[in-house]
Amino acid sequence: MAPLKNILVSLILALPAFAACGAALPSTLTLRANSRLPDPFTFYDGTRVTSQNDWACRREEINQLFQRLELGTLPPKPASVTGSLSGNSLTVNVSHEGKSISFTASVSFPSGTAPFPAIIAIGGSSIPTPSGVAMINFNNNDIAAQDNTGSRGRGKFYTLYGSGHSAAATTAWAWGVARIIDVLETIPSSRINLSRLGVTGCSRNGKGALIVGALEPRIALTIPQESGSGGAACWRISDSMKSRGVNVQTASQIVTENVWFSPLFNQYVNRVNDLPIDHHLLAGMVAPRGLFVIDHSAIDWLGPESVFGCMKTGTKVYQALGIADRMGVSQVGGHNHCQFPSSQQSELNAFIDKFLRGNANANTNIVRTDKANNAGFVEANWVNWTTPTLS
Repeated sequence: MAPLKNILVSLILALPAFAACGAALPSTLTLRANSRLPDPFTFYDGTRVTSQNDWACRREEINQLFQRLELGTLPPKPASVTGSLSGNSLTVNVSHEGKSISFTASVSFPSGTAPFPAIIAIGGSSIPTPSGVAMINFNNNDIAAQDNTGSRGRGKFYTLYGSGHSAAATTAWAWGVARIIDVLETIPSSRINLSRLGVTGCSRNGKGALIVGALEPRIALTIPQESGSGGAACWRISDSMKSRGVNVQTASQIVTENVWFSPLFNQYVNRVNDLPIDHHLLAGMVAPRGLFVIDHSAIDWLGPESVFGCMKTGTKVYQALGIADRMGVSQVGGHNHCQFPSSQQSELNAFIDKFLRGNANANTNIVRTDKANNAGFVEANWVNWTTPTLS
């Protein structure tokens, strides 16, 4: 198995050269109906991914496709990002083209010797606080509101970029997390170990956590919890469940509920099979960094079959890179929504140990559901491509 450090270096070095990767995406995308989960290892133009450098290019292509079709544009770092840490309060100041905003995040430090790993909690955390780990509570609603569909364009992100900006609320949250990290990078005395940052959130904020982890490369461990459709579930599989009479959230429903996705996505919600993306690719974007998907097997609305199948398919990217144990999936029922069950504690501990505490020997070989027959997921119905070995 290739060391994570070598794979990280390979991919990071390749990213700045994306312009030299080959043909750029056309200005107008040609969408082709595909009832299966799209192949992570085939570029939009049909070229196969055969190396880790190819994957770096393909990952960036997937990133662009998500931003153009589902998430909206993620703006780059603004010209002015400053801030301070006073006690337990982190202040972030951002200016862009004559407009300015400020927001805060609260930091809870553990006892012990700094610097500490830290988890950024999107709207608060529903997992037990790990020992020796700082928690940064990010008020994502301040950056982009999520009350209902009337929240479109509301929040401090849109104060800077305009209420008509294409970014989904979840994309705006990823932008906000990036600014928190920007400020921490300017404070050597922050007591935070910036090479060991995690992100978590549950339910709607779990959707956000997965999207933050996909879009922000400085996150070492992503922990979405019970995120359902729009998070760890695949649109295609959720639609299939719905067609079989399961009361599951789907793309066509989600855009009538809230603003978690860009207005750009609205035109595709009744034809998700036409999209060259689905959320197994969002999981793949997190690679080679850590990803631990926590899910519930007994809440139909979350789409247990969809989540387990989608994320199990997402693990194929990690397998291709030779780092299968860096993505885990644990789906357990028998508890209330967002109430973390003790049966998942050892699994969570393992991922925290490996990615935030630096214990390379922690056993993170975890892909399981307590629901019979892989929660109903039949891989042959969804995957018609092969997983290469990338070197």
